[in-house]
Amino acid sequence: MEQDTAELQLLAALRQHDAGAFEDLMRRYNRLLFRAARGIVGDDAEAQDAVQEAWLRAFTGLDAFRGESALATWLTRIAIHQAIDLVRRRGRVVDWGASSDAAEESDMADPRDPAAVAASPEEAAARAELKRELERAIDTLPPIYRSVFLLRAVEGLSVQECALALQVSTDVVKTRYLRARSLLRAVLRQDPEPVAPLAHDFDGARCDAVVHGVLARLRAAGVIRDH
Repeated sequence: MEQDTAELQLLAALRQHDAGAFEDLMRRYNRLLFRAARGIVGDDAEAQDAVQEAWLRAFTGLDAFRGESALATWLTRIAIHQAIDLVRRRGRVVDWGASSDAAEESDMADPRDPAAVAASPEEAAARAELKRELERAIDTLPPIYRSVFLLRAVEGLSVQECALALQVSTDVVKTRYLRARSLLRAVLRQDPEPVAPLAHDFDGARCDAVVHGVLARLRAAGVIRDH
């Protein structure tokens, strides 16, 4: 898979153990990795732990990245595996089996509908409340559906990108996404997608905490150097 120039430059800086490159990469993909991990664990604190461990694994194993997939996909897979490992270490079971539900391509709506933009304060308030309700509803989904919904509708990945990250077929992504939407509609009694991109965000203090924590551990291990 061909990589763009910016990504190649970033990879070169990472392999030179440049601290700024490590921070840039984390701030670029922290939210994606958090949502990917949260789809598995269903908990903010556990997802944050999984993201931090995923970054450490990625940064200490950069030689394993051969460019056969996008860097974001490779990182997302690591976060998903770290989340699954965390769940299993804590004695919980992750059902990652195939779904038997039927899916049709025509029902795969664009999860980032521009109609999500509020036209008035009242609509903004209603959207904020729906966002809170959606986050609670997402947490009730089984991991196989929650993961696809967070990556597809919330993070905005394509069907193909979701399939590569989750290491399942595109048909499985379509099926699980439709099932997730159906389950959420039944709880919310309305379409969840207009506010989906706002759900389970990851910024501010939590993002900073991951960046600073990972950089501190990498410095202690002698993996990075500051200029």
